This record gives sequence, structure tokens and C-alpha cells, in this order.
Amino acid sequence: MKRVRSAGERLGWRERIGFGAGDFAQNLVYPAAGMYLLFFYTDILGLSPGIAAAMFLAVQILDMFWNPLAGALMDRWSPRWGKYRSHLLLAGVPFSLMAVLCFFNPFGAGAGLCKTVYAFATFASFSMLFTVLNVSYGALGSSLTRDTDEIAVLTTARIFLANAGGFAAAAGVPLLVAALAGERDLPWRMALFMGLGMLPSFIFMPMIPALRRRLGKKNLFFAFSPAALLGMAALYAASRFGRVEDHPVLVYAAQFVKASGIMLATGCMWAFVPDVITYSERMAGRRLSGIVTAIIGVFFRIGLAMGRIVPAIVLGVAGYEAAAAEEPSSLPSDPRAWLLAISILAAIAIAALSASFAWTKERLAMDAKDSGDVGLCDLVREFVRNRPLRILSLFFVCAFAMMSIGNAAGAYFMNGLEAQSPAAQEAIRWLVSVIPAALAVVSAAVLRLYPLTDGKIDEIGRDIESAGRDRKPATPRS
Repeated sequence: MKRVRSAGERLGWRERIGFGAGDFAQNLVYPAAGMYLLFFYTDILGLSPGIAAAMFLAVQILDMFWNPLAGALMDRWSPRWGKYRSHLLLAGVPFSLMAVLCFFNPFGAGAGLCKTVYAFATFASFSMLFTVLNVSYGALGSSLTRDTDEIAVLTTARIFLANAGGFAAAAGVPLLVAALAGERDLPWRMALFMGLGMLPSFIFMPMIPALRRRLGKKNLFFAFSPAALLGMAALYAASRFGRVEDHPVLVYAAQFVKASGIMLATGCMWAFVPDVITYSERMAGRRLSGIVTAIIGVFFRIGLAMGRIVPAIVLGVAGYEAAAAEEPSSLPSDPRAWLLAISILAAIAIAALSASFAWTKERLAMDAKDSGDVGLCDLVREFVRNRPLRILSLFFVCAFAMMSIGNAAGAYFMNGLEAQSPAAQEAIRWLVSVIPAALAVVSAAVLRLYPLTDGKIDEIGRDIESAGRDRKPATPRS
């Protein structure tokens, strides 16, 4: 292992914020697609929910092959600007630009087949670029330090800034689109509802390191997921027994409680990944960060994909039709306004990725001996022999599906819900509350099986550090 300096040395706040800026950029752009792209396809581009579901499923199947391939290639390739850090620009800039094309409608009201092909091509490209960016970014975190306390601080900074990006996307997109469309009555109710889904991060995220030390990463989920279930139940009741606008305080309070429970429960999710990488290093004798991160990424992306596929299928079965509401809570259908709004987000994301690239430095880099023989078979081998990795992968599927399904349904929940047929209304309620609640319960059951504790990881890290002092530097290959 080629070490630049001690893997246990604490990082400065400039580097912590720089690392978090990479997640800010991703969560400014990717959640905008997660929350509003299905709505854009059905209500602006004019695709049916069934076609959208089929397209999302096809892209997910493609990504299941591309994700591990990207991780293997990343472990073999060492660009001059940093093995993982380089992709903040090499993948991040085109990823941001492709997001703009996803929200572009060059065909107007017609050209049904052309619109479908265009939507598939742009979304597939967007998804593949996100894979490269996300896998490299996840591996970058494990290359900065091996110290568990520092990882907790890094994770806190990362998630705080990620949620800041998510908040800007969730609350900002409806207001920005409406303003650019020239609307006088901005959709404040929708913006408030969507923004409350991210607001708890600014209130509770600073508590995460102390809560992690007191409870442990696993127990955080068990302690706070019941609050999420309570919020989901209240959202269902408020919309089932009356109009949403008849109970605004209850709806907003329920959304805040739901989001608070989810945020506190999942606040340390990404801190599990460096633990599994360290465990893998102990077993394999080399630090295959990209391989492990790519495997996690496959299942993480399956969870996110379910946030698009499941709502599209449920809405299609329930007979959802594009909303025609003109009340202040409705989203404008001006395609130019959507294009300009996403363009603004993409420009901010590129600036944040540039800052992340400039302010981070890899410290745990793989040498030629570590990375020279990495292949796709390592993915299968690592997954088979690494039980904590298998459990964590399944947990990521369930937890991210829980979050992403509810997020994608929010735009429909606050966009003229009562104008839909009774079946479509009930389908939207299930997407906002019932299905995420079921996934939260399954997530808790899976996480109970996860065997690694912070103490065990600290012990493994010390053993690796001790063994590393006796390793001779690898001879670079010609």
C-alpha cells in the first residue's frame, strides 16, 4: 500500500468540506431527476407511466452490467490527477450536462416514438455517467483516511452537504420552474412540502457523530426509524380522510417527522462502506476500494431505480392521467422553464465538483501490486466471500428504495391529488407512505444481521497499519 502520510491523521475542515462538496453536486442534480423526472416524463414530455417504467427498468438492467465494469476499470486505471479524484471532473461535468438534456423536450407535443428513444438515450447516458462519478466518489472517501472517528466526521460533512443539495433541488425546482415560466402564483405549498423532506438534515445532522458514538451506526436506524413510520402513517391519514389542503399543518408536520426519522436513522449509512472496505482489505491483502464500492453501488442504484420503476408501475396500473390543475400547488408545464431550471442546477453542480477536486487529496492509494490484476471476477469473488458486504448491499437496496419511492411520489401528492380518480389517489398515498413503511421494516430486519462493530473495525485497521510497516514498496510496472 502506497501511503502518502499516516492514514490515521485527522483532516482539515477545508478538505472535509471539499469532500462534501462532491456529494452536494451529485445531490443537487441526481435528486432533481429522482423527484421530478418521472413527473416531467408523464406531465410535460407526454410519456405514459407504463412506457416510463419500461424505460427505467431497461436502464437499470444496463446499469447492473455497467456498474461493476466501471468499478473494475477504476481500480485498474490511475489518471494523473488522482485515481478517484480525477473523475469528479472527467465524469462529473458531462453528468451535469446530460441532466440538462434529460429535461429537454425537442419534439413538442408529437413524435411519440422519437420522444421515447430520446428519453431512453439521454437517461441511459445520464445514469452511466452517474455510475462513474458515484463509484469514484465513494472510493475517494475510503482513500482519505482509515480512522473511524475521522470517517464519521467526513460522513457527517458529506451527508450534511448532500442534504443541502437535495434541499435546494427539492424545494427550489418547483419555485424556479414557476418563476422562469412567468407564473405569478408560485407553488409554495409544494415547495414547502418537498423542502421539509430535506430540512431535518440542517437541524439534526450535527448530532450524528455524538449519537453514533453513543448508540453505534446500527442502533441509530433502530432508534429513529419508528419516527419515520409515524410520519408516514400521519401522511396517509391526512390525505385519506379529507383533502390535503384541508389539513396543511398535519401534512407539513407529518412530512417533517417522517423526514427527521429517515435522516437520523440513515445518517451513518455511508460510514458502513469504508468499514466493509477495511474488512475486505484484511481478507484479500489489498485495498480494492473501487471493487467494493462498485458492488455497493449496484445495489444502491437498484434501490434508487426502484424509486422510479415502482411509482411508474403503480401509477400506470391505477390509471393515472397527467394533472391539469391550475391551483397554486401545481407545477408549470412550460418545457423551456424546466430546461432553464435544470441548467442552473447543473452549472452550480459543476462549480461544486471543481471545488471538491481542488480541495481533496488521496492518501491511501493502491500501487501496481494492489491494482494490476483487478478484474470482473474479483467482483464475484469479493461478494461471495464477504458476508458483511452482502448484508450491507441488501440493506442499501431496501433503505434507498424506501427513500426514493417516497420522494418520487411527493410531486404527485401535492399536485392536485383530489383531481385524480379514486384508484390513482390511493396509489399515490401508498407510494408516499405504505410502501416506504414496509421497506423501512424490511431494512431494519436486514441490518440486524450486519456483524461489524466500530470496535472490530478499529482492531482490523490497527492490524493492517502494523502489517503495512513491514511491507516493501512495490516495484512499478513498466
